[in-house]
Amino acid sequence: MLLAILASALAMTLIVGVRYLAASGGFALATRFRHPGLYAGLDVQIRREIGWSLASAAIYGVPAGVIAWGWANRGWTRIYADLHAWPLWYLPVSVLLYLLAHDAWFYWTHRLMHRPRWFRIAHAVHHASRPPTAWAAMSFHWIEALTGAVVIPLLVFVIPIHVGALGLVLAIMTVMGVTNHMGWEIFPSFVWRGPLGAWLITASHHQRHHEHYQCNYGLYFRFWDRLCGTDKGLGSFETPGDSPRRRVRVHAVTGGDPSRRL
Repeated sequence: MLLAILASALAMTLIVGVRYLAASGGFALATRFRHPGLYAGLDVQIRREIGWSLASAAIYGVPAGVIAWGWANRGWTRIYADLHAWPLWYLPVSVLLYLLAHDAWFYWTHRLMHRPRWFRIAHAVHHASRPPTAWAAMSFHWIEALTGAVVIPLLVFVIPIHVGALGLVLAIMTVMGVTNHMGWEIFPSFVWRGPLGAWLITASHHQRHHEHYQCNYGLYFRFWDRLCGTDKGLGSFETPGDSPRRRVRVHAVTGGDPSRRL
C-alpha cells in the first residue's frame, strides 16, 4: 500500500510538473511570436523561475497524489465519477464554488505573504521576477507553495465535484496563473477593459500588483480587492526597449527589497 501511495504521489508530481512546463512553455512561445524581445535579458531570471516552479510542482503533487490514491482505492473525498450522481446543473455550480473558495483563500494568504516578515522569508522569491514572465506562475518559496498546495485537496473533502469539473478547475487555475504573469494581455480588450474585466483578474490587473505590491491580491476575481479597498485598477506593460530601464526604476524605488514598501 505504501508503495502504491508513493507511486501515486510521484505520478501526480510529474503531471503537475509537465502541466507547468507545457502551459508556461506554450505561453512563453506565444509571447515570443506576439511580442518578440519582451523577455530579452531575462534568461537567468527565467531559469530561476523554472527551478522554483519545478520544486513547487512536488509540493503540489505529493498531497494531490495521496488524495488521488485515497479517492480511487478507499473512497476518500467527495469527488464523483458518475455524471448523474448530482444534477447536471450542479456541474457549473461546483466549478464556481471551487473558484470562489480558492480565490478567497488565495487573497487572504497572499495578503499575509505581504506582511514584512513573511515577505522576506518567502514571498520575495516570487517578486524577484522583475518583470514576471510566463514561467513565473509557480515560482514560489516552499512555504508559499505549501499554502497554495493545500486548498484544492481540502476542498475535495468538503464540496462534491465531478472529476471532469475538477479537471476544469485545475485547467482554469493553470491558465490564469500563467497568463496573469505574461506581461501582456492575451484576451481581447473588451474582456479586460469592459464590464467583465471589472470583476475578473487578467494580466493588466495582476501587473499592477507586481508594480506596487500593496494592492490587487486576488487570483480569479476582483471581489475581495474591491471589498477590502485593495483594488488599484490596471497596471501598465513594458515594451522590450523599456524593460531594462523599468527594472532599474523598480530596484531604485525598493532598494532591491520590495518588503520596504509594505
